[in-house]
Amino acid sequence: MSFKNFNTQHLLAQITGSRFSATYRLTGNEQEARDKAADICTEQTVEFPFQLLPQGAIPDQIVGRIERFEPDGENAFLATITFADETAANESTQLLNVLFGNISIKRGIKLAAFKPSESQTPFLPGAQFGVDAIRKILNVPKRPLLFTALKPMGLSAPNLAELAKLFAEGGIDIIKDDHGLSDQVFSRFKERVTSCANAVNEASVRLNRKSIYVPNITAPFDQLLDRATFAKENGAGAVMISPGLTGLDALRYLTQSKIGLPIIVHPAFIGGMAMSPTEGIGCGVLYGTLMRLLGADATIFPNFGGRFPLSQDDCMQIVKACREPIRIPSIFPSPAGGMELKNIRNMVELYGNDMLILIGSGLFRGSGNLTDNCKRFRDEVDSCLQ
Repeated sequence: MSFKNFNTQHLLAQITGSRFSATYRLTGNEQEARDKAADICTEQTVEFPFQLLPQGAIPDQIVGRIERFEPDGENAFLATITFADETAANESTQLLNVLFGNISIKRGIKLAAFKPSESQTPFLPGAQFGVDAIRKILNVPKRPLLFTALKPMGLSAPNLAELAKLFAEGGIDIIKDDHGLSDQVFSRFKERVTSCANAVNEASVRLNRKSIYVPNITAPFDQLLDRATFAKENGAGAVMISPGLTGLDALRYLTQSKIGLPIIVHPAFIGGMAMSPTEGIGCGVLYGTLMRLLGADATIFPNFGGRFPLSQDDCMQIVKACREPIRIPSIFPSPAGGMELKNIRNMVELYGNDMLILIGSGLFRGSGNLTDNCKRFRDEVDSCLQ
């Protein structure tokens, strides 16, 4: 029997017909873009020449289908392609492989949008808290949440705890580790978590105003859950990881481990995936859609006008992805990266109230009194609401 005549009828009973979709921005003239779209259909599934496939179910069901093809500006086109749910094997890792595996190595292809199917819920758990639940935890029903970072690297755990106390006394809602704080000799993870959580929780009780401490638990995979558990048991109010460093599926794993704390994600290491205008993954998909579906409750991203090169349109794509109506809660976008008090009004006008405004070293500028600077931060946010 020739390979072309292999019997693939078994697939007909195994394929449900449910499909997920991805939209790709393809650069080149129309024929080049159409060729790229056709290549995606096979490269991301069978990785085999279409004309050599056995007849029947594999080309009909397994190979991706081009559902829509349209221009997108000069010398660029958008192709929406659907894939059988079964190609993703009910695994987030294989889903990512189908969406952007081999084609991540090719020129002129950018993943611009992704829409999961309903049947992919089990391995795309989504945010477990989201905007409404975090607002209830902090008893802040309306305004943007005030967010800052403990830095610089090199401070001891007691130094960082003192900073955390000053931030809480100044009215900051969420006080996180800087993403570079791990388990260094000058600030051991367990000592830092215990000291900072105690400092923030004590200030919250004393002032009758809720603030939470968020340790960075980014670590080798075999230590991740231990750090999350230690953080919860020792008074942390949420945790933060960098999925680019831990692996994106580590976010899903942590979410489904049900540690019972909100998860904030940091964009370290994944920026290069989104920076090219013609390759990689769109900012809305990378920082917004994927993080939200895998379980983030808030996503930090570089705001335009800071020290990173995202555009306003890039940022708006992220914010839209955090909020668009789907089966899981909306999550907080958190624009950051060199933001200062002078940026607040523009940010509130552009993004609205449901965001975490992250100002780090900018809180150390101006007055030498850190608590007073925090109060100015709060006053500036309140004035925008008025």
